[in-house]
Amino acid sequence: MGDVVSFKQARKAKARAAKETQAAANQAAFGRTKAEKAADAAEQARKDALLDGAKLTDS
Repeated sequence: MGDVVSFKQARKAKARAAKETQAAANQAAFGRTKAEKAADAAEQARKDALLDGAKLTDS
């Protein structure tokens, strides 16, 4: 037969694993430094200015 498993420990281990995956997702989404955010904003502003400068008409 199989090993004896404590449901309490298994449930806690599953919850820990879920929290770790959520933490990894949050780090990817929100874990940027202020300098990285500023650099991205400056790059986006440069792209917007380049695109706006290439407009043919204002309509």
